[in-house]
Amino acid sequence: MPRTPEQIQQEIDAARESLGATLDELAFRTNPQRLADQGKAKVQEFLQSPPGIALVSVVGLTVTFVVTRKVVRRVRGTDRRVEPVVTYRREPVVTYRRVR
Repeated sequence: MPRTPEQIQQEIDAARESLGATLDELAFRTNPQRLADQGKAKVQEFLQSPPGIALVSVVGLTVTFVVTRKVVRRVRGTDRRVEPVVTYRREPVVTYRRVR
């Protein structure tokens, strides 16, 4: 039995409503501000958990150690950067000297 024009119009309207709802859902899911807020909340939740606290502690201690070591070496003047010095007598001899 063929469909009437009214039935076809109703199907088109139903499909249009369904498509509109789908587009609204996609717009909600891909909202940049909502995604940023959601990511921020997950990071804060991780950082407040025991593994997050341990990670922040290790990073902080590592940065403190590296900075302190650089400062102490610069104050003492004992940077361990060296360059090779080749001297030729009977055979090449490689020695190293400090670079300032």
